[in-house]
Amino acid sequence: MIPSIRIQDIADILIMTFLLYQLYSWFRGTRAIQVLLGLGIVTLIYFTTRFLDLYMTSWVLQELGTVLIVLIIVVFQTEIRQTLYRFSLLRHILDKRSETQHSHFQDIAETIFRMADSKTGALIVFQGNESLQDLITNGVVLDSEISPQMLESIFFNGAPFHDGAALINNGRIEKAACHLPLSVNPEVPSHFGTRHRAALGLSERSDAVIVTISEERGEVSLVSAGAFRQMNSLTELIMALDELLTSKTELPRTTFGQRFFSNLLPKAFLLLGVCVFWVLITTRQGQLAKVTVPVRLHSIPEGVVLLRTQPEEVTIQLQAMSSLAPQPSKLDLIAEVDASIITEGTTVIKIRHDCISVPSGMSIKSLSPLTIRVSAEKKLRKSVPVKAILKGRLPVGKQALVVICEPKSVEIEGPASQVSQITSVATEDIDAGQLKRGKEYQKSLHVPQKNISILWDSPVTIKLPITDKQLR
Repeated sequence: MIPSIRIQDIADILIMTFLLYQLYSWFRGTRAIQVLLGLGIVTLIYFTTRFLDLYMTSWVLQELGTVLIVLIIVVFQTEIRQTLYRFSLLRHILDKRSETQHSHFQDIAETIFRMADSKTGALIVFQGNESLQDLITNGVVLDSEISPQMLESIFFNGAPFHDGAALINNGRIEKAACHLPLSVNPEVPSHFGTRHRAALGLSERSDAVIVTISEERGEVSLVSAGAFRQMNSLTELIMALDELLTSKTELPRTTFGQRFFSNLLPKAFLLLGVCVFWVLITTRQGQLAKVTVPVRLHSIPEGVVLLRTQPEEVTIQLQAMSSLAPQPSKLDLIAEVDASIITEGTTVIKIRHDCISVPSGMSIKSLSPLTIRVSAEKKLRKSVPVKAILKGRLPVGKQALVVICEPKSVEIEGPASQVSQITSVATEDIDAGQLKRGKEYQKSLHVPQKNISILWDSPVTIKLPITDKQLR
C-alpha cells in the first residue's frame, strides 16, 4: 500500500530530481555518465530485491555497493572534484573572471587563421569560470601578454612547446606545453588525432573553450561542452569566442519557463525514477516495534548523590517511516534525562520523546512509563583512617612488627547517612605468613558500600618496620 504523501515528501522528490539532473548535465557526454547509469540500475535492482525479500541477492548487492563506491571515488576523483566545484555557491565570488579577454579575440583569431593557412598545428585553451588545475597537467608557466608573435612562436613546428596546449586565462597566456585529458567518446571521427581528442576531453569535463588547428588539413575547430564546431571564417570565430567567453552578466537571461521546459525528456525520466525509488523506500512505512531503552541521568547537582532510579529502563514503541530504517533490535538507544532538578529525597522526573535520539526514518509513537522516581541524598565528604587486614599469623620471631599504611588516611564521599557511619577503610587481605621485615607491599582498598567513593586512586603501601609495640 502506497503511503499518504506529505508536503515534505514532495519537496524530497523534487530536491533529489534536481540534484540528479545536475549530475546528468555535468557528466553528460563523458565516460562517467555510463558508470552512473549502471550504478543507478544496480541500485534499482537492490531495492527491488529488498522489497521482494530476496535476502541473499540484496545482501550481495549491498556488499558490492560498498566496493563500487570506493572504486568510483578512486577512478573518477577528477570528475568528482570538478562536480563539487561546480556545485559550490562561492566559486563565482572566489574566481576571477576575465573582463578583458574578449578584447584580444580579433588578434587571436587573425593569428589562428594565419597559422591554419601555413598548416601549423595548435591547441589553445580559453579557461572559463571553472578551475582547470586538476585537469591540466605539466605545462610551463609563461604569464605572458597575448600577442601574435608569442602564439606563433609557441606553436612553431620544432619549438619546445608546440606539441602541448597553450592556456589563456585572465587575458594572458598563463601556460604552454600543457597536457589535456583525452576523450574516450567512441563517436569521435576517426580522422581526428590526439590534439582533437584532447580538446574534446577537456570540454567534456569543464566549461573551457578550446580552439584546435589541424596540422594535416589546416582546419580550425572550436570545441565546447563536448561538441565540435568548424570555423570557416575569421568573423565566425570571433563571434563564437565572444559569445562563449564574454561574462555571463552580459549574456541574455533565460526565463524560468525556458529553463523548466528545456530537456523535458531526461527531466521526466529522472522524476519518474525518483518517484519509483520513493515508493520502494516508503512502501513499508508504519511498522511498529517495541524497544527497551536504559535511562542515563546527566547534569546531576553537585551537592547530592544518587541512591537509586526507578525504573532504570523505559519501553518505547518505534515506527519505521522507511524500509531503509535499521532493525530496532540493532539500535543502541539511551534515554538521556536531565537530572538538574534533583533535590534531597525523592524527585519525579518526566521523560520526553526528545530525550531519546532515534535514527532518521524512525519516530517514537509511545513511551512507558512517562516518569521516573529518583532518590537522592546530601553528599558528604570526610577523612577516615586506612586499616590493613592481616590474614593468618605472623611467623615466630616477627611478633614485634606493626603494620603501617601509607597514606594513613583517605577521603571518602557519598550519601551523608552512610558516610557518617564509616570509621575506617580496609585494604585487601594480606597474607601475614609471607611478610618480611623491611619490605613494602602494595594493596588496593575495598569500597565500603555501593554508593561510597574513595578519593584515592593509587594502591596503599604497607610497611613492616621493627617496633617494640605488639601487633594489635
